[in-house]
This record gives sequence, structure tokens and C-alpha cells, in this order.
Amino acid sequence: MEPHRGVPPSRPAVARLNATHLEKMRIVAHGSNDPKGRYYDMLRTQILQEMDKNGWQFLAVTSPTPNCGKTVTACNLALSMARLPERAALLVDMDMHKAKVAEYLGLEARNNILSVLEDRATVGASIVEACAGPNEIAVLPGAVSSASASEWIASQTMANLLQAIKRDFRSRVVIFDLPPMLVGSDVISILPRMDAVLLVAGVGTTTPNDLKACQKHLQRSNLLRVVVNKVTEATESYYYGNYST
Repeated sequence: MEPHRGVPPSRPAVARLNATHLEKMRIVAHGSNDPKGRYYDMLRTQILQEMDKNGWQFLAVTSPTPNCGKTVTACNLALSMARLPERAALLVDMDMHKAKVAEYLGLEARNNILSVLEDRATVGASIVEACAGPNEIAVLPGAVSSASASEWIASQTMANLLQAIKRDFRSRVVIFDLPPMLVGSDVISILPRMDAVLLVAGVGTTTPNDLKACQKHLQRSNLLRVVVNKVTEATESYYYGNYST
């Protein structure tokens, strides 16, 4: 993107994540002690192997419908990647209908992706370096803009932002938390700019017809995994099965 006129570049803000808050929000992959985090570590390994083999950088995380756990998955996956030596991740909240990444991580951000798109802040001034123990992930928080979300997603301004991210964060895997696929045209319009896709389905939430509808939209995309996310009210635990289609 072009430099923002009148907006001086700045270094990312730094925030230390609160472990108690992360546990409350089911963000469990920031350390190696939680046994539930091993599922994300396994998913991380499979995804990175495929992305490295193909030279991919941009990973889209979406779901057929709301309440499938896509944001929880995106946050955990980014934090799991950050625990690997010589690995780094950038997590971008691109769900302008229900931006939740900052809430799940417990971040208070002055700027966000909408600040960048509206030319009110630079990318650097909007990034937050979120630290969990000795590890960190870069986060570009989201913002709700339901009335114009689809227009922003399909805009040349968004294309310019993605080009800037690819250029300035080329050493990082970039994880995009996208809106649910079947709630509008946002995901369909941005998919051609993504290298690969992770689809999160919810047991009791996602129907076979939902998956079939998503598969039609994903025919020209690199679908890495379908993650089956199961939550039980008693334990709030997750089961992850994955398979390629």
C-alpha cells in the first residue's frame, strides 16, 4: 500500500496475554502443558508441511455458518505456530460482521483493519505483538463494518493491503479469520487471494448440506483440511478430526 499521508509509521504495540483469560476463552495452544493443545499442534504440523511444500503463505480459516469455532481455531493455530523455533505467525481478523479475535485474546487495540482500509493508520501502527510467555504472534485486529463489509472485502484497497502484508510479513505464515462462508459473498470474493483454506465445521451446528454448499465454492481453492469441532456442554472440550476433500 502507499504510505499514509500525514500518518507517521510506528512500531507495533506490545501486549502480554493473560493466561487465565485465554483459558476462559478456550485458547489453549499458547503453552505445551494443556493436553487439549496437542490437537492444535497436530493440526499445525499438517498444515505447515503442506504450506511449506507448496510455498504458500496465506491461510484462510472459515466455517459454513456461525458458531462453529473458527475464531478459536484460528487463534489456537497461530499460537501453536509461534511455539515453533524459527516460526512466526500473523493473525488477521477479517470478519467484519463479528470481529472477535481481539476479544478472544484479551487485546485492547487503538487501531484495526478498518483503520488501515480507511487510511487512518498504517499497517505497522495497527499491528499488536501479542506475547504469551516467551512466544509472540502479530495480530491485526478486526472491526465490525456490517453495512460495507462485502464492499471492503472485494475492494482494490483490500487487495493493496494484502499485497503490503505479503511484502512486509513474508517471513510469517498469515492466518486470516474470515466470516462464515454461507452468510454472504465476503469469503467467495476473497478466496482467490488466499493460498489455502481451513474449513471449521461444528458438530450439531453444521449440516451435510452446509458442507456440500461450501465444497461448491471451494472447488478452485486449496482446501487443506475440514476440522470437525465438537463442544460438549459438560466439559467444553474439543475434538478435532480432519480430512482432505
